[in-house]
Amino acid sequence: MKTTLVLFSLILMNFGCKNISKEEVNDQNHKIEEVNSKTKKILSPHSYAMAMVDDVHIHIDYSSPSVRGRIIFGGLVAYDEVWQSGAHKATWLETDKDLLVNSKLLKAGKYGFFTIPNKDNWTVILNKNWDQHGKDEYDERDDVLRFNVKHEISEEITEQLVYNVQKINESEGSISLSWEKITLSFSFSIPK
Repeated sequence: MKTTLVLFSLILMNFGCKNISKEEVNDQNHKIEEVNSKTKKILSPHSYAMAMVDDVHIHIDYSSPSVRGRIIFGGLVAYDEVWQSGAHKATWLETDKDLLVNSKLLKAGKYGFFTIPNKDNWTVILNKNWDQHGKDEYDERDDVLRFNVKHEISEEITEQLVYNVQKINESEGSISLSWEKITLSFSFSIPK
């Protein structure tokens, strides 16, 4: 409220006694909010990864948090609990055609991408409820695919969570996520 009064006073001083509509004041407020939002650092920016394998388009949409000196796995992200595999909204994966993932058919569509981190291996989950905040509405009954993957541990830290979708050949590809010292990767193929 105080900011609006100061802004309105500045506009009046700038334009003298000229009549100013409420819309013009609101336009000025909006422009100031835009400038302020551009100066704020986004801690978990929106990101995506995608690739074409044969004629299939695979797209992953996620928010990408940073390590920022924290212990991530077994700390910020608990072991043996479902994680939305990103920040804010649940990460989602979309494919415009059917895929074979872990020898199981994944129908064309959009899926929530969840994982369960573990010290020994991780569980990858594709869930039909793709549009949710974090894991707030996660329900195991909505899982369409669930499988275990052995993760790799690196000595180097990947500061910001990153997904990759890569073409291996004309009918195969891989999906990976890397963050902190962990890389998780699995392959998929195009059914013939």
